[in-house]
Amino acid sequence: MPHIAVKLWPGRKEEAKENLAKKIVNVVVEELNVDAGAVSVAIEEVKQSDWEEQIYKKEIKDNSNIYVKPDYEYE
Repeated sequence: MPHIAVKLWPGRKEEAKENLAKKIVNVVVEELNVDAGAVSVAIEEVKQSDWEEQIYKKEIKDNSNIYVKPDYEYE
């Protein structure tokens, strides 16, 4: 606890994803006062062509648990 899932378009280097995961862990440790060993971070690449159906419509749109909403929409 906690587990953070990051979904993004493909194309980032492994080093960038590893750095992002480490930074997320550091922020979670600081903000939630948990041990770093309790935090897990997953990074999933989703093709741009699949984003609307797989991510936006299923996980973002109309989701009251989203604390930071994107400034884009699909019709």
